[in-house]
Amino acid sequence: MALQILYQMDFVALSPQKAIELFCDHFASENLDCEFISRLVEGVLGHREEIDRIVSELSRRWRINRMCVTDRNIIRLAAFEILYCPDIPPKVSISEAVEIGKRFGTEESGAFINGILHALLTRPDEKTAETAC
Repeated sequence: MALQILYQMDFVALSPQKAIELFCDHFASENLDCEFISRLVEGVLGHREEIDRIVSELSRRWRINRMCVTDRNIIRLAAFEILYCPDIPPKVSISEAVEIGKRFGTEESGAFINGILHALLTRPDEKTAETAC
């Protein structure tokens, strides 16, 4: 759900709060955790510059703005969880990102996402998560 909001924001100029509000209003259900979705979306957007810089360094041949919109936002979400959400195991973030990529991306998305996130997880200068989701 956070992916859908970030994807929408790549095409429509909305504030994070407005995009989240629209999504939660239109897709309200008992299973929808708008508070958690909001933390993810606002976290990605609040750290997007740093996340994009790191991802650009790890993806040797792909600039972040050349990546498929879906892949780019899946990577941003998982990178945010890995870097800033110590309560979410990194391997869970990677596994979910790969599965979402396979479902919503291209044939190559799963492997591409896995490669970048694995490089993020194993990079020598990985910083400890600062805030919990």
